[in-house]
Amino acid sequence: MIRSYREDDFEVVTALWFEAMHVAMPEMMKRMGFELEGAREYFRNAIILQDQLWVYEFEGAPVAFLGMENDFLDRLYVDPKFHRQGFGQALLDYAKTLSPKHLWLYTHAANKIARVFYEKNDFVAEAFGVSPAPESEPDVEYHWRSTSS
Repeated sequence: MIRSYREDDFEVVTALWFEAMHVAMPEMMKRMGFELEGAREYFRNAIILQDQLWVYEFEGAPVAFLGMENDFLDRLYVDPKFHRQGFGQALLDYAKTLSPKHLWLYTHAANKIARVFYEKNDFVAEAFGVSPAPESEPDVEYHWRSTSS
């Protein structure tokens, strides 16, 4: 079930986000020395303040979350224990109902899991650059545009 993010989701969602980043980009996470407490702080002071958030709840607990700002898909992460079970797809489909004509996002070039997922879902890489500091990592800008009139 997809529902709005609630304050009591904070610990579970930040932990699944942190773990998902470690699975998707272990070298970058190690090199940057990111820790769970820093992820909590960033989530609390940036993500919650700028994005509308939704979670996919399965068996009473969040297993994935989506963060959007208008047509910008800022975050879509699935707990690695629940990869390939349709939760990310359901959240992406939900995002398309919120912004039915266009979605766009950035992902790290090293995040092959995300890149395959988005390309499978008709997102097109339109620009390549470098993410802002402190990461300063190669990234990819993807766009999805509806083909229906």
